[in-house]
Amino acid sequence: MNIVLIGYRCSGKTRVGGLLARDLKRHFLDTDHLIEVKTGMPIDSYVTRYGWNDFRNVERTVIDDSASRDNVVIATGGGAVMNDMNVRKLRRNGWVVWLDAGAAAIRERMARAQQQGHIRPPLSENDPLEEVDAMLRERRAAYEQASDWTLRTDTRSPQEVERAIMRALPHALRGNPARTA
Repeated sequence: MNIVLIGYRCSGKTRVGGLLARDLKRHFLDTDHLIEVKTGMPIDSYVTRYGWNDFRNVERTVIDDSASRDNVVIATGGGAVMNDMNVRKLRRNGWVVWLDAGAAAIRERMARAQQQGHIRPPLSENDPLEEVDAMLRERRAAYEQASDWTLRTDTRSPQEVERAIMRALPHALRGNPARTA
């Protein structure tokens, strides 16, 4: 069974996914990174050149390939759950964990990432930092429906998030995890 991390950008999916994969001795598949490898360019450049629709098509292919693997840790892009087919594929052989972070925490993390040169393409006509509240409202139901388990990450370090997932993991593999932590 795969462990699948979903959530808005800067919720900790890549960092926590890497920690989980290392400690569980599993392969780590970051779909955003795989998209960059597949397209040969950073996501912000690809979206600027080809648009979000083309990006989502590439993302579907990458998720299909990733979800067909077994015993891997998958970190998805923030919008992957907006496509029902992506969700079905990820859930078929995966325990889906929503790393839920509030708007203030996400804006703070995005600002730090921008200072370090990590550019994230806007999802709307607004500045990425300004669009967080609206996008979280738009996606909340999709994250809730897609997830088997939810973990709030606002005040937790990546290591604390990983430990919480590791504690819940045996229950998830038995098929009876609590819904939130």
